[in-house]
Amino acid sequence: MKTINKLLIIFTILLAYIHILIYSILNFDGDGNQIVIILKDASIALTITLPYIFEKVFKIKIDESFKLCWIIFIFMAHYVGVILEVFFITEGFDKVTHTLSGVISAYVALLILNHNKIKNKVINILFIIAFSTLCAVCWEIFEYVCNILFGGDAQMVEKTGVNDTMLDMIVALIGALCFSVWYKIKKTS
Repeated sequence: MKTINKLLIIFTILLAYIHILIYSILNFDGDGNQIVIILKDASIALTITLPYIFEKVFKIKIDESFKLCWIIFIFMAHYVGVILEVFFITEGFDKVTHTLSGVISAYVALLILNHNKIKNKVINILFIIAFSTLCAVCWEIFEYVCNILFGGDAQMVEKTGVNDTMLDMIVALIGALCFSVWYKIKKTS
Protein backbone atom coordinates (compact mmCIF):
# COMPACT_ATOMS: atom_id res chain seq x y z
CA MET A 1 0.00 0.00 0.00
CA LYS A 2 2.82 2.42 0.81
CA THR A 3 4.29 1.94 -2.68
CA ILE A 4 0.93 2.73 -4.29
CA ASN A 5 0.56 5.84 -2.13
CA LYS A 6 4.07 7.05 -3.05
CA LEU A 7 3.39 6.44 -6.75
CA LEU A 8 0.13 8.40 -6.47
CA ILE A 9 1.94 11.30 -4.80
CA ILE A 10 4.66 11.34 -7.48
CA PHE A 11 2.06 11.09 -10.25
CA THR A 12 0.02 13.91 -8.70
CA ILE A 13 3.01 16.22 -8.38
CA LEU A 14 4.17 15.45 -11.93
CA LEU A 15 0.67 16.05 -13.27
CA ALA A 16 0.49 19.41 -11.49
CA TYR A 17 3.83 20.62 -12.82
CA ILE A 18 3.29 19.27 -16.32
CA HIS A 19 -0.02 21.10 -16.33
CA ILE A 20 1.59 24.40 -15.33
CA LEU A 21 4.23 24.04 -18.02
CA ILE A 22 2.00 22.90 -20.90
CA TYR A 23 -0.98 25.12 -20.14
CA SER A 24 1.21 28.21 -19.72
CA ILE A 25 2.98 27.56 -23.02
CA LEU A 26 -0.26 26.84 -24.89
CA ASN A 27 -1.96 29.93 -23.50
CA PHE A 28 0.90 32.42 -23.70
CA ASP A 29 -0.50 35.46 -25.48
CA GLY A 30 2.29 37.97 -24.91
CA ASP A 31 -0.05 40.81 -23.96
CA GLY A 32 0.13 40.75 -20.16
CA ASN A 33 -2.56 38.18 -19.40
CA GLN A 34 0.09 35.74 -18.18
CA ILE A 35 -0.72 36.55 -14.52
CA VAL A 36 -4.27 35.22 -14.96
CA ILE A 37 -2.91 32.10 -16.65
CA ILE A 38 -0.38 31.53 -13.86
CA LEU A 39 -3.11 31.96 -11.21
CA LYS A 40 -5.30 29.46 -13.06
CA ASP A 41 -2.37 27.05 -13.25
CA ALA A 42 -1.62 27.43 -9.55
CA SER A 43 -5.27 26.77 -8.68
CA ILE A 44 -5.29 23.56 -10.75
CA ALA A 45 -2.01 22.42 -9.15
CA LEU A 46 -3.56 23.12 -5.74
CA THR A 47 -6.75 21.28 -6.71
CA ILE A 48 -4.84 18.17 -7.76
CA THR A 49 -3.12 17.99 -4.36
CA LEU A 50 -6.26 18.63 -2.24
CA PRO A 51 -6.56 15.07 -0.88
CA TYR A 52 -3.01 15.26 0.50
CA ILE A 53 -3.61 18.73 1.95
CA PHE A 54 -6.91 17.49 3.47
CA GLU A 55 -5.07 14.57 5.10
CA LYS A 56 -2.44 16.83 6.65
CA VAL A 57 -4.79 19.60 7.82
CA PHE A 58 -7.57 17.40 9.22
CA LYS A 59 -5.35 14.44 10.17
CA ILE A 60 -7.67 12.03 8.39
CA LYS A 61 -6.44 9.06 6.35
CA ILE A 62 -7.85 9.11 2.82
CA ASP A 63 -8.07 5.84 0.93
CA GLU A 64 -5.69 5.44 -2.04
CA SER A 65 -8.61 4.48 -4.29
CA PHE A 66 -10.21 7.85 -3.51
CA LYS A 67 -6.97 9.66 -4.37
CA LEU A 68 -6.83 7.81 -7.67
CA CYS A 69 -10.48 8.66 -8.34
CA TRP A 70 -9.70 12.33 -7.56
CA ILE A 71 -6.74 12.40 -9.96
CA ILE A 72 -8.85 10.77 -12.70
CA PHE A 73 -11.59 13.33 -12.08
CA ILE A 74 -9.20 16.30 -12.30
CA PHE A 75 -7.60 14.77 -15.40
CA MET A 76 -10.99 14.22 -17.05
CA ALA A 77 -12.46 17.57 -16.07
CA HIS A 78 -9.52 19.82 -16.74
CA TYR A 79 -7.14 18.19 -19.19
CA VAL A 80 -9.57 16.21 -21.32
CA GLY A 81 -12.59 18.46 -20.81
CA VAL A 82 -11.04 21.93 -20.95
CA ILE A 83 -7.66 21.70 -22.68
CA LEU A 84 -8.75 19.16 -25.30
CA GLU A 85 -12.20 20.85 -25.36
CA VAL A 86 -14.08 17.56 -25.05
CA PHE A 87 -16.71 19.42 -22.96
CA PHE A 88 -17.71 21.29 -26.10
CA ILE A 89 -17.47 18.48 -28.67
CA THR A 90 -18.80 15.44 -26.77
CA GLU A 91 -22.37 15.57 -25.55
CA GLY A 92 -22.74 14.16 -22.06
CA PHE A 93 -19.07 14.47 -21.04
CA ASP A 94 -19.96 17.29 -18.62
CA LYS A 95 -22.61 15.10 -16.98
CA VAL A 96 -20.14 12.23 -16.50
CA THR A 97 -17.61 14.51 -14.77
CA HIS A 98 -20.32 16.10 -12.59
CA THR A 99 -21.58 12.63 -11.62
CA LEU A 100 -18.06 11.66 -10.61
CA SER A 101 -17.75 14.89 -8.61
CA GLY A 102 -20.96 13.91 -6.79
CA VAL A 103 -19.40 10.58 -5.80
CA ILE A 104 -16.21 12.34 -4.66
CA SER A 105 -18.03 14.94 -2.57
CA ALA A 106 -20.22 12.21 -1.04
CA TYR A 107 -17.06 10.37 -0.01
CA VAL A 108 -15.70 13.55 1.61
CA ALA A 109 -19.00 13.92 3.48
CA LEU A 110 -18.63 10.34 4.71
CA LEU A 111 -15.11 11.15 5.95
CA ILE A 112 -16.53 14.10 7.89
CA LEU A 113 -19.27 11.93 9.38
CA ASN A 114 -16.80 9.18 10.34
CA HIS A 115 -14.47 11.75 11.89
CA ASN A 116 -17.36 13.09 14.01
CA LYS A 117 -18.59 9.54 14.77
CA ILE A 118 -22.22 10.24 13.82
CA LYS A 119 -24.10 6.92 13.70
CA ASN A 120 -27.69 7.85 12.69
CA LYS A 121 -28.06 6.45 9.15
CA VAL A 122 -30.89 8.78 8.12
CA ILE A 123 -28.96 11.86 9.29
CA ASN A 124 -25.84 10.51 7.55
CA ILE A 125 -27.64 10.03 4.24
CA LEU A 126 -29.23 13.49 4.46
CA PHE A 127 -25.86 15.05 5.31
CA ILE A 128 -24.12 13.25 2.43
CA ILE A 129 -26.75 14.43 -0.07
CA ALA A 130 -26.80 17.99 1.33
CA PHE A 131 -22.99 18.23 1.41
CA SER A 132 -22.65 16.92 -2.14
CA THR A 133 -25.33 19.33 -3.35
CA LEU A 134 -23.62 22.24 -1.58
CA CYS A 135 -20.34 21.32 -3.26
CA ALA A 136 -22.07 21.33 -6.67
CA VAL A 137 -23.70 24.70 -5.98
CA CYS A 138 -20.42 26.21 -4.77
CA TRP A 139 -18.64 24.88 -7.86
CA GLU A 140 -21.22 26.40 -10.20
CA ILE A 141 -20.99 29.73 -8.35
CA PHE A 142 -17.19 29.60 -8.61
CA GLU A 143 -17.41 28.82 -12.33
CA TYR A 144 -19.92 31.63 -12.87
CA VAL A 145 -17.81 34.20 -11.00
CA CYS A 146 -14.68 33.13 -12.93
CA ASN A 147 -16.60 33.57 -16.18
CA ILE A 148 -17.53 37.10 -15.15
CA LEU A 149 -14.05 38.03 -13.91
CA PHE A 150 -11.87 36.33 -16.52
CA GLY A 151 -14.13 35.94 -19.53
CA GLY A 152 -15.15 32.68 -21.07
CA ASP A 153 -18.51 31.01 -21.01
CA ALA A 154 -18.14 27.56 -19.42
CA GLN A 155 -21.82 27.59 -18.45
CA MET A 156 -22.95 28.79 -21.88
CA VAL A 157 -24.74 31.71 -20.23
CA GLU A 158 -25.83 33.24 -23.52
CA LYS A 159 -27.23 29.96 -24.81
CA THR A 160 -28.85 28.73 -21.58
CA GLY A 161 -29.86 31.99 -19.89
CA VAL A 162 -28.43 30.76 -16.61
CA ASN A 163 -27.80 34.25 -15.12
CA ASP A 164 -31.02 34.32 -13.10
CA THR A 165 -30.50 30.79 -11.75
CA MET A 166 -26.91 31.52 -10.74
CA LEU A 167 -27.87 34.74 -8.99
CA ASP A 168 -30.71 32.91 -7.20
CA MET A 169 -28.26 30.30 -5.90
CA ILE A 170 -25.76 32.97 -4.83
CA VAL A 171 -28.30 34.99 -2.83
CA ALA A 172 -29.81 31.82 -1.30
CA LEU A 173 -26.33 30.77 -0.15
CA ILE A 174 -25.70 34.27 1.25
CA GLY A 175 -29.03 34.08 3.11
CA ALA A 176 -28.13 30.68 4.58
CA LEU A 177 -24.70 31.95 5.65
CA CYS A 178 -26.24 35.03 7.31
CA PHE A 179 -28.76 32.85 9.15
CA SER A 180 -25.96 30.51 10.27
CA VAL A 181 -23.96 33.43 11.70
CA TRP A 182 -27.09 34.69 13.52
CA TYR A 183 -27.77 31.17 14.84
CA LYS A 184 -24.19 30.77 16.09
CA ILE A 185 -24.31 34.17 17.85
CA LYS A 186 -27.72 33.38 19.41
CA LYS A 187 -26.55 29.94 20.65
CA THR A 188 -23.36 31.28 22.23
CA SER A 189 -25.11 34.12 24.10
